[in-house]
Amino acid sequence: MKTWFVAAGLAIVALPSAAFAQGWTPGSEIVGQQIQVTTNGTTNTLVLNPGGTGTITTPGGNLVPATWSAANGQLCLGAAGAQECVPYASPFQAGQPLTLTSSCNSTSTWLAQATNQAPTRSQRGERGQ
Repeated sequence: MKTWFVAAGLAIVALPSAAFAQGWTPGSEIVGQQIQVTTNGTTNTLVLNPGGTGTITTPGGNLVPATWSAANGQLCLGAAGAQECVPYASPFQAGQPLTLTSSCNSTSTWLAQATNQAPTRSQRGERGQ
């Protein structure tokens, strides 16, 4: 199945991180961060926003609106009527590329430029929530 994600060069990666071992919310480490995604030699930049929206910036500078969700061990992206999911069981780590194959059988390499810090006990509330 060929989707716009293959053309735009998208797939998702995840790497383990001790910082998020307890209480990790999938996607929380990359919300608002730039992720470079390379497929077939083309690199796009993805930014996932809070609330399930995001943008994909093409090499030519075009912005493509997107949606995303992370649940049940998968991270899914949607745009232009297409959706693509990849396994996602642990957090991204900044500067560590990983290659994964999506539900549309597209293989891409992702590189998170930076990641968000895990919340500390004081940021989670007095009962650790």
